[in-house]
Amino acid sequence: MRDAFIDDHRQQWPVSVQCRVLNVSRSGFYAGCACGESITAQRRAELAERIREVHQESRQTYGSPRVHAELLAQGRYCNRKTVAKCMRDAGFQPDRTAGSG
Repeated sequence: MRDAFIDDHRQQWPVSVQCRVLNVSRSGFYAGCACGESITAQRRAELAERIREVHQESRQTYGSPRVHAELLAQGRYCNRKTVAKCMRDAGFQPDRTAGSG
């Protein structure tokens, strides 16, 4: 009930003030929040999708440095280490056998 009230009135009052007045911890509010995915999580999901596309377009031969370079060339600015982490989390690895033969 209180969480819904806080969420409904975020535009009028800061969450921290509402939590203090209603005696709700901010971490508790955000943990049970029906606010949806955070902006960071949304951006990370979008980046992961773009990484998947670049990796597929390279016939799964690009590792994180080349994927990162391709994203920069496309105007998608991101951190090299974030690209590596997203690839590792998704299980994307370059196919080392694709170039030989």
